[in-house]
Amino acid sequence: MKLEIEVPDSAFSSLRQAPKELSACLRFMAAAKLYEIGHLSQERAAELAGQHRQDFINSLSQLGVSPFQGIEDDLAFLRNQP
Repeated sequence: MKLEIEVPDSAFSSLRQAPKELSACLRFMAAAKLYEIGHLSQERAAELAGQHRQDFINSLSQLGVSPFQGIEDDLAFLRNQP
């Protein structure tokens, strides 16, 4: 599914990001927030962000979001990591 939003040109110049970079940034930020408030599991949030789950977990610290939100499938995943 594709979702389009309008972003003013001034936002691109203020953020100094190309449209593709801003798109990836917004996807990650939305995914991280939805994960943080419990609306998405790590797996689904990583999918929304367009990242592998482990990369998503590692990236959460950029926004000060803990990878431990108490979701059972997340804890099961972490238990199975080497």
